[in-house]
Amino acid sequence: MTPEIKTQRLILKPLESGDGQAMQIAFPRWEIVRYLNAAVPWPYPEGAAQNYVDNVVLPAVKEGRGWCWSIRRQEKPEELIGLIELRDAENDNRGFWLVPEWQQRGYMSEACNAVNDFWFKTLGREVLRVPKAAVNTGSVKISRKSGMRLIETGKKEYVAGVLDYELWELTRDEWLSN
Repeated sequence: MTPEIKTQRLILKPLESGDGQAMQIAFPRWEIVRYLNAAVPWPYPEGAAQNYVDNVVLPAVKEGRGWCWSIRRQEKPEELIGLIELRDAENDNRGFWLVPEWQQRGYMSEACNAVNDFWFKTLGREVLRVPKAAVNTGSVKISRKSGMRLIETGKKEYVAGVLDYELWELTRDEWLSN
């Protein structure tokens, strides 16, 4: 099961079917989707968020191969401002997005630290690997800040087109020694 996690400023609430509409409103912005995997449809169709929640995220959670949280500020817990998820997938263990108006305030670093703790301490995983577009400087900064290191580069297709790709890694021992 995916637990609710509270941080200093955030509530990471397990994603539920009822969050689909709020996601549909918050998510389909070029600033959010451009550096996501090309499998994300663009333009984002009506109902796509609900389909993602009900047919991708919740089945993965039920099967114990995924954990997903809506990101909410403690001062306004009814407002979904982003999403963060962990996946039991080769070379793709964490993904996230945050609406632009709440970026560059440290919220995503705070959320990542909380789910990294969950990955390593609760789930007992040995390694966390996170792929990203190299031009996604905000995401790269979060990886560096959390002690991750670059282990692979290449090209990959994103919503914005074919871009340079990076794979970042953090081991359990490295995380626990921080």
